[in-house]
Amino acid sequence: MSGPALGSLDLAALLCSRVCHDLISPAGAIVNGLEVLEESKDEETKLFALDLIRKSARTASARLQFCRIAFGAAGSAGAEIDVGDAEKVARGFIEDDKVKLAWNLPRLLLPKNKVKLLLNLLLIAAQAIPRGGQLTVDPAGEGAGMGFRITATGVNARVPPAQALFNGSGAVQAIDAHTIQPYYTGLLAQECGLTVALAAEGENIVVSAR
Repeated sequence: MSGPALGSLDLAALLCSRVCHDLISPAGAIVNGLEVLEESKDEETKLFALDLIRKSARTASARLQFCRIAFGAAGSAGAEIDVGDAEKVARGFIEDDKVKLAWNLPRLLLPKNKVKLLLNLLLIAAQAIPRGGQLTVDPAGEGAGMGFRITATGVNARVPPAQALFNGSGAVQAIDAHTIQPYYTGLLAQECGLTVALAAEGENIVVSAR
């Protein structure tokens, strides 16, 4: 990876910060819901609080499952992960009222770093459609050498400012909990022997690793 390298301790700390950022919102909503439940005597308000707790707990669980594979060890060195499991956690994390996921990958076992790369590419592609839309995941190649192509389609789709970080060309001091994820994606791609590309194709934004 060209450009300045981020130390392993800083990389670990920033990835932990990124995971905490994803979990703070649903965890805080659960706490708020419990407080409302304890203080309220109105039945309708209690039902609202229970619904908030239920939805927030599901969100927190989905994000934890996604982050476990996308950022965590997810098995021993050399382990392989079922692409179907990656689809399941991706749908739980990404799909909502605004964003839909079309998954066209075959179900097979891939090295864990390649699956981690796939999930991180999805995060970057999702940033391209801030107003919602569809992410379409297609294979690039086949078998053990398969890469990925993710097309982001939505109103005012835009290229997220991640390209420089794929190649480690951003200044180290500019890498924080918000920018660590594309930087980490570049590290994963390098480990897999793939190159990440991010570009507009007509009105769509395409993120690929080949």
